[in-house]
Amino acid sequence: MSTDLRSHTPTLVEDLLLLLFQPRSGTIAGENTLFYVLGGAVLADLALGEHLTTTDRGRVSSVAGRPPSDDLLRPAWDYLAEKPRGVQTALAAIGPALREPVLERLIARGDIDQEARKVLGLFRTTALRDGRTERRARVLADVRRVLVDGAEPQARVAALTALLSASGTLPQFDREIPWTSSVISRAKELERGDWGADAAAAAVTRTVTATVVNSAIAASTVLPRS
Repeated sequence: MSTDLRSHTPTLVEDLLLLLFQPRSGTIAGENTLFYVLGGAVLADLALGEHLTTTDRGRVSSVAGRPPSDDLLRPAWDYLAEKPRGVQTALAAIGPALREPVLERLIARGDIDQEARKVLGLFRTTALRDGRTERRARVLADVRRVLVDGAEPQARVAALTALLSASGTLPQFDREIPWTSSVISRAKELERGDWGADAAAAAVTRTVTATVVNSAIAASTVLPRS
């Protein structure tokens, strides 16, 4: 891993997977549609960094000469530099390979801890638990301020919240984010792109997240629940 984690600002996809990690059970929520939302977070991050733009017919393409420095984002930029792609095509291409390297990065930074355990006193396995950095709690607090307190979100937090909602996992956060009608309504507004942000990069990101939402919903209707 070439990125220096000590000086590295976490990517959107890292923060999304960190939120989807459930400390009480040690599992990742929304596994059935995970590659859609992780892929969407990469595309959203590229858009926010002005590495990605939209073309005709809602396709996305890399901005020439503006590759991202982060090696989690670079493969997607390289793929979209070949030619413009539909968002669903891009998600299917880049999403499935993201879970492991993103999780490894979270573990390496200490946002998630990994510990060895024995099952039945015989078989060795590993378990995930909340890390030492308390970053998950801080990121979750940002999302809560938007959904519960009605705070005006920055584009990055808006994208993160929209993708989290698109994953279909928000009900699992009921202790921290009450699953109320006002929260549901605000989450749906963010999914539709009602962010209160007007930057060009935010507009591209809204297009990406809206497509991710539709893809995740479509996937959840055909994939079996785990």
